[in-house]
Amino acid sequence: MKNNLMTVLVVTGIAFGLHLSSLASDEAKTITGEGACAKCVLKKGDACELTVTAEETGKKVTYHLAKNDVAREFGKKLCTEKTKVKVTGTVKAVDGKQELTATKIEAVKS
Repeated sequence: MKNNLMTVLVVTGIAFGLHLSSLASDEAKTITGEGACAKCVLKKGDACELTVTAEETGKKVTYHLAKNDVAREFGKKLCTEKTKVKVTGTVKAVDGKQELTATKIEAVKS
């Protein structure tokens, strides 16, 4: 009985530790794709929202940029036309969407 309890506590502790480490792993990711405003350019949505669409493993993935100073500053360029961009930041799932909190955005020259 004592051994079973110890085993359960150890397994639970390991699982909890792994869960915490996965939450803390906000590694920077760089995504290159087509940046655009969801409302003004893509005609999807009621409010301006910056997006980057990239192809990953044969599928198109759309990242929604979190509103911060980096996105706000570069967003003026994405409001009127699609632009190829390279975005570095952290990604997390929010309300079923991939949210990218940008730390750096730059236009990619063709």
